[in-house]
Amino acid sequence: MEGFIIGQATFPAREIEPGLYLVATPIGNLGDMTVRGLEVLASADTIACEDTRVTGKLLKHFAIATRMTAYHEHNADKAGPKLLEMLREGARVALVSDAGTPLVSDPGYRLVEAARAEGLPVWPVPGASAPIAALAASGMPSDTFLFDGFLPTKTNARRKRLGELRDIPATLIFFESPNRLAECLADIAAELGETRRLAVCRELTKLHEEVRSGGAGELAQAYAGQKVKGEIVLVLAPPADDETNAIDTDALLAELLETASVSRAAAQAAELTGRPRRELYQRALELSGGKRKK
Repeated sequence: MEGFIIGQATFPAREIEPGLYLVATPIGNLGDMTVRGLEVLASADTIACEDTRVTGKLLKHFAIATRMTAYHEHNADKAGPKLLEMLREGARVALVSDAGTPLVSDPGYRLVEAARAEGLPVWPVPGASAPIAALAASGMPSDTFLFDGFLPTKTNARRKRLGELRDIPATLIFFESPNRLAECLADIAAELGETRRLAVCRELTKLHEEVRSGGAGELAQAYAGQKVKGEIVLVLAPPADDETNAIDTDALLAELLETASVSRAAAQAAELTGRPRRELYQRALELSGGKRKK
């Protein structure tokens, strides 16, 4: 155990208990690395990480010499048992992701699950987390929220998933690729409504940090055709809690279909509820038995 360096100051490593340590790492700004996290990384027998090159840069910055071992989605079946054996023998293993808090969109939960099943100690060492940072910066309600990782990459599957989440009374948080941002925003506007409040949080804690908020339709137009770079988190406000959204859409459509065509009934229901017309048209078609009344 040699210790670590912050700026011009050198800190000695300290003795830590055996067990699995879940160490959060910065999502961009190295200044967000916690002192406790550095102590654990410097004192551990090994650091299990997604990419040794990425974690190696972090360790080099703080002059930490602890050896690393790769543990990621593609080798978890082989690397996991080896790490468990080390823990059984009393080792101190630090688990990190490339950025942020371990177990958020990475395979670390398997190792934690296996360690806890055997009664091995697991210690959280909290710190930076992109979903939580985005939620805090977005201005969206934070009392109830759902993190859903990455949405499906294909349009149909993505729209289906958005439809499943549409009425959940919670703020929704997603990761998204910059290459798919414009398409994703267009799908959000189509499935959740153009007025659904949304924040695009890009490059959080980094030099070009940006948090842009507005209606889903407005942001879909703003990013259409743009080449975007960086890490992106999307934060969507809960559905509006008012009378129009509380309307039973099936009952409303059934009533409208008594005197209006499928198309007209869908248009009127969209005006009353604020829901996407395309979605209501499809539902009206189903309720009418597939008949397009003229």
